[in-house]
Amino acid sequence: MKPVIVVHGGAGRIFKEREDGSRSGVTRAALKGYGILKQGGSALDAVEEAVVLMEDDPHFNAGCGSVLNEKGEVEMDAIIMDGKNLSSGAVSAVKCIANPIKLARLVMEKTDHMLLTDQGALAFARAMGVPEVPGEKLITERSLERWKKNLEADSNPQEFQKDLGTVGAVAIDSAGNVACATSTGGLSNKRVGRVGDTACIGSGGYADNAIGATSTTGHGESIMKVVLARLTLYHMEQGKSPEEAATEALNSMETRVGGLGGVIVVSRSGDWAATFSTKQMPWAAVKDGQLQSGIHTGERDTQPVEKALSSIAS
Repeated sequence: MKPVIVVHGGAGRIFKEREDGSRSGVTRAALKGYGILKQGGSALDAVEEAVVLMEDDPHFNAGCGSVLNEKGEVEMDAIIMDGKNLSSGAVSAVKCIANPIKLARLVMEKTDHMLLTDQGALAFARAMGVPEVPGEKLITERSLERWKKNLEADSNPQEFQKDLGTVGAVAIDSAGNVACATSTGGLSNKRVGRVGDTACIGSGGYADNAIGATSTTGHGESIMKVVLARLTLYHMEQGKSPEEAATEALNSMETRVGGLGGVIVVSRSGDWAATFSTKQMPWAAVKDGQLQSGIHTGERDTQPVEKALSSIAS
């Protein structure tokens, strides 16, 4: 099997001045994951490391770029899933952890559970020796400004929810195993303890070697209502291509509950898609030594991996 990786940086609205940073972020993440796959690494390692890179990038609503809850704190959700045996690990409402996706993988591999939340997740992180970071280290000036703006009497928090930024990755490795990973800071000014779609298996992501893997982004409550990640794979089970399946699932979500979002998916045969119903979604994919990427509907820039790597290095 030829390895493939697809990543997204969140479906929503991306302001012009942030487009270059978002494009660069997803490109670097895809190349990082593909490098692991090309060396014979697992799909699980590839999606984890791709998401870690984006969690460390303040352009995205994950890790150090996360939006703030109603109290001005960062609370993050993440999930990872192995298509080989349907193992999954997730965390929700975690604070003071730089890379929630790493903690999610530890939940998958070191416990008999699938999801740990808030103080339980933090206690587990401490038991595993995961370093904590001061909460303020995860707060960017942009997130703080958005939080303050939403507190104003005449503000419309729903307007800011169009600017989402969840990150995710899906991959298939040379052994034919698929995996997915998704991480987010959630909704700006959300209630303390709110858990969105990302940490919920079948909503924020799903991976099954018999079908493929998918990671979602968009309005979390809408995604949960239709179980978007698993719905996309259901359509693939019915014979649809990744592109058709993602489009059908997104259309269903918009028709039934009025929700917008995005989906990245890779099939068990290595076909892939990056589809969204929002104005923009930064994405990047690597297959057969070719890097493809885009932000706007219909945009698809293509270049050899070697050229992309050299431009990043310079």
